[in-house]
Amino acid sequence: MAKDINWKKTYAAVWRGKKGRLRAVSDLDSIAMDDLLGIDTQKAEFRQNLEQFLDGRPRNHVLLWGARGTGKSSLVKAALNTYGDQKLRVVEVEKQDIDDLPEISDLLRELPWRFLLYCDDLTFEAGDPRYRYLKVLMEGSIERPPENILMMATSNRRHLVSEKMQDNLAATLGPNGEIHHGDTVEESTSLADRFGLRLSFYAPPQDQYLQMVDRLFTDYAGDREMLHREAINFATARGGRSGRVAKQFYNYFATQISGSDNEG
Repeated sequence: MAKDINWKKTYAAVWRGKKGRLRAVSDLDSIAMDDLLGIDTQKAEFRQNLEQFLDGRPRNHVLLWGARGTGKSSLVKAALNTYGDQKLRVVEVEKQDIDDLPEISDLLRELPWRFLLYCDDLTFEAGDPRYRYLKVLMEGSIERPPENILMMATSNRRHLVSEKMQDNLAATLGPNGEIHHGDTVEESTSLADRFGLRLSFYAPPQDQYLQMVDRLFTDYAGDREMLHREAINFATARGGRSGRVAKQFYNYFATQISGSDNEG
């Protein structure tokens, strides 16, 4: 349970829904804010909101949405490394355990720490009733929402709920030209609207992608132009550029270099 974890030494925990308990995380990703390239605007807005939360000032729940591998989850990890000494803690919740949010909230709301409830790759299918647990956590019900908990979600979908063409066909036009969306569209957009800070992430242009590669290959003494060509070819073969692809290229190419050295 939450009280069994030494939060003075433990910065993050994972919720195990089937067992109804928190598991402390000891081996944290060491990524830093400065390691995240090409998302300076997103970082600035994210940090401002987070610092307001840590100071007990008004803040917004956060939705990070956009292309895969562009730094959404890395931003959350970097925040923990940056603000962990300011009582920031993270509890990761799998999307299949969203209906456990009330129990998690009960465990954390009286503790003297500031918690990010983090759900990666959060999406709902149309008609899934579990999204209501998010609304209660963020806006409260008869009980006010916990002041020390901030909801943090990443998603590839802007509205979190899958949308189909027939949902938009249910829209009607009012007498003054206003659009009245169907119930499904209203439901999906109303969920995303609960997140007062919604930051979008896109695939980086080629020059920023190569900057990411150079950051990873700071000790590389070989032909830099050749390295860039290989990095571009690697990204093309995988269908796009991202920080994740840059790291995958590093893992791949560093192995090739090591293999060549061993053969020599």
